Amino acid sequence: MSFRNLIFALTFLAIFAMGLRFSMDTDTWWHLRTGEVILQQRTIPTTDSFSFTRDGEPWRYPSTAWLMELKLYFIYSWFGPGGLNIWVAATITLAFAFIYLSMSGGAFLRAFVLVLATAVSGVYWAARPYMATFVLSAIFIWILEDFRWGRKRRLIWLPVLMAIWVNSHPGFAMGFILVGIYFVDELVRWLAANWPLRRKKFNAAIRGRLGAFVLVSFALLVAASLNPSGLTIFGYPFETVSIGVLRDFIEEWQSPNFHEPGTQPFIWLLLLTLGALSASRKRVALSDFLLMTAAVYLTLLAGRNMPLFALVAPIVLTRYAAPSIEELRKKLRWKPSRTKAARWQKALNVAILLVLVLAVAARARVFYPDKANREDYAGDFPIGAVEYIKEEQPYGNLFNSYNWGGYLIWNLRDYPVYVDGRTDLYSDGVLREWLNTVNINSVGLGALDRWGIRLVLIEPEWPLAKILPDEGWQLLYEDKISVLYGR
Repeated sequence: MSFRNLIFALTFLAIFAMGLRFSMDTDTWWHLRTGEVILQQRTIPTTDSFSFTRDGEPWRYPSTAWLMELKLYFIYSWFGPGGLNIWVAATITLAFAFIYLSMSGGAFLRAFVLVLATAVSGVYWAARPYMATFVLSAIFIWILEDFRWGRKRRLIWLPVLMAIWVNSHPGFAMGFILVGIYFVDELVRWLAANWPLRRKKFNAAIRGRLGAFVLVSFALLVAASLNPSGLTIFGYPFETVSIGVLRDFIEEWQSPNFHEPGTQPFIWLLLLTLGALSASRKRVALSDFLLMTAAVYLTLLAGRNMPLFALVAPIVLTRYAAPSIEELRKKLRWKPSRTKAARWQKALNVAILLVLVLAVAARARVFYPDKANREDYAGDFPIGAVEYIKEEQPYGNLFNSYNWGGYLIWNLRDYPVYVDGRTDLYSDGVLREWLNTVNINSVGLGALDRWGIRLVLIEPEWPLAKILPDEGWQLLYEDKISVLYGR
């Protein structure tokens, strides 16, 4: 094995190792339950049946995520939460493999930038359908980059991928954004080369690259319509992002907090990219400018978009850094060794690789066992309170913590939830009512009476938890994670 191949292998081993973590978050649970319902009922839910506050109301999310929810449920059923951890790491590695194919420069430059980009994207990794948007965005970028620079013509695959994407995650809108960026680049370059316009030139463009974009764009619209909700799905992403509580309360929908250590790699990668652009003598391509502008803008609006920046920046950074590095190498008169590696060197490289493969396998063993996963989420979810409710079966509607709604949907099936992470379903009305109730704001305890609440399961630090005993509620269960009150 050559040293270059060793660097390549180590890069993706490092990415896979970085992706290995406990991936069950607050929303994973209701995705699993939805996948189970789809499999058992052989149909995709169109109305809610998991809550009592929105029971029977239209629910469109499964129409654009059912493929991934089925996949998550199958993995969990066969391999447990550890299987989901492995799947998340493999998905991350696959996405960056496509980005690697679109990058420029030598093995060391690509390796360094790609590992840094992996750290940037790691803020929001979890076993959720949005991992489909992550990997499909990478594939779209790879196809569009090859077409933009005249390497390969794979645009025909974009509608096929879109048909999968629109049934995997609402982030399918990102596919249209990416195609739009490269189409604008193609159009501007064609106009600059063919102005003033002539009929013959226009006809030639329709038969050429510009026409290919137009045709593929139309095919994308048709492909995106191939979902259980049909054409109405096009408005769904915009309806979701218009929910005010997302920006006010849900961290991943807020602007990133750059004082947190987890967001620091974003700053490093952004500054390196800007530095490469300013130091390069190459003219910045319009597609690169638009990609960076869109990725940075969306990231500053909502931290959950940071993984998109992690996919775009490595391509742009290396494209402009590689010539500068080559120029510096020539000035320093440094020539890389062209001598063929000796047999012992190849053997040593293979040995190093095998040792690191074993190290990654050992890391995987840490995150795979069910016991380790249960111990991880035991500190985040009301496991003890749920067991108490199952045993004692107290009567009445349950007012629950927003963060625990998904867990209760999966683990406490006889008690429909008040609220959970399906913000598109609850919209501003129920979500703001929940916020006002746990904070004892304007509505006070009115919501508990209006919904016939007889049980309250929340974190002990909420103001509501402190005032309930004074209002005649009885403490039924308490631990460090949760308190359960009844009346």
